[in-house]
Amino acid sequence: MAHAARITALDCLDLRFPTSASLDGSDAMNPDPDYSAAYVILRTDADDGLDGHGFCFTIGRGNDVVATAIGALRPYVVGRVLDDVLGHLGRFSAELVGDSQLRWLGPEKGVMHMAIGAVLNAAWDLAAKRAGKPVWKLLADMSPKQLVGLVDFRYIADALTPDEALEILAAAQPGRAERERILLRDGYPAYTTSAGWLGYADAKVTRLAREAVASGFTQIKLKVGASLEDDVRRMRAARAAVGPQVRIAVDANQRWNIGEAIDWMGALAEFDPYWIEEPTSPDDVLGHATIRRAVAPVKVATGEHVQNRVIFKQLLQARAVDIVQIDAARVGGVNENVAILLLAAKFGVPVCPHAGGVGLCELVQHLSMFDYVAVTGTMADRVIEYVDHLHEHFVDPVRIVAGRYAAPTAPGFGAEMLAASRREYAYPDGPVWRARKEAVAL
Repeated sequence: MAHAARITALDCLDLRFPTSASLDGSDAMNPDPDYSAAYVILRTDADDGLDGHGFCFTIGRGNDVVATAIGALRPYVVGRVLDDVLGHLGRFSAELVGDSQLRWLGPEKGVMHMAIGAVLNAAWDLAAKRAGKPVWKLLADMSPKQLVGLVDFRYIADALTPDEALEILAAAQPGRAERERILLRDGYPAYTTSAGWLGYADAKVTRLAREAVASGFTQIKLKVGASLEDDVRRMRAARAAVGPQVRIAVDANQRWNIGEAIDWMGALAEFDPYWIEEPTSPDDVLGHATIRRAVAPVKVATGEHVQNRVIFKQLLQARAVDIVQIDAARVGGVNENVAILLLAAKFGVPVCPHAGGVGLCELVQHLSMFDYVAVTGTMADRVIEYVDHLHEHFVDPVRIVAGRYAAPTAPGFGAEMLAASRREYAYPDGPVWRARKEAVAL
């Protein structure tokens, strides 16, 4: 009898990058982030020697907590027959999410859910590598029935039934091949946040905004929310730098109460902001709806901290958002993000993913490209966030061409970091962190 390959190990690394030193990633709520990854490697005894890589993104402190949560999943993963996992990723997701005792830590939210998402994303990376396809292509080649089988419809069936999801996917099936051709030729629209971190001086914001437009971006984003006076000044400078045709989105990172958000956006309205992102708590569905009504025609965007498909469902049902922002490493991995993409398609709301963080650009491009090819069939008013940090640490980094994501063609999810980077940035004992500790001690 032939040997059945199995998952032999689930490794987890605490990787951190000292981005706080340059204020890259700084915003009103997170002034000194160190972009970090609780990093998963699924190892097997298969003859092909392939591993699956995934991660959960954090901004420093607490990354070890997520790594510990990932470690708690080893008994549920190690020893499984590989084909049983990769051939039934919907079932694998349901088993991890549905454990009767782990669910008490959520259910389906918080650190445990993010840990499950990291493991599931690593499984998708491995499945795509074994299939010889990038994840977007692996998903886009699935039948509507197979895609529906990935989704847990519990708690969302009042808004989206399996039959409705099947109908959405079946309607998009005829044009898949042509859209894939267009995607490979033209890429997917991007916008950049790299010009607008809150800790940057006005001159740096102006210079980077001009450079972004010159390199092909038609939308940039500025962080706001710490000081209204500063925000007015920075928005004036950015608008002068890019002109009236380029979209400027703003992001408050959950900083405001409801009335404060409405007043603040009133003060910024003269600069024609395209959207306000995370104006208040991501859990406050009705608060978002109130803000949306008050600040129109400025759009409201939220999602990077939304904890599961249930909250996304409510945001859509309450007409609380104009833009859905999925995050590849916040919810329960690829499976739950497929559910959210289908919900957004049902309600006719565009998805513009969050990607400000180490490795998030590499991952989320696959989800938007799948959405275009196999779900909505459109890129209209859809953009993927891009930040220009830390891509050099990845085996298959994103490529931006004239302000657009070039479609990845390498097999996998793009999550795999270079072995040298994993050694250098391991926390707290990797060479980078040892050197910083020694410098502080001097």
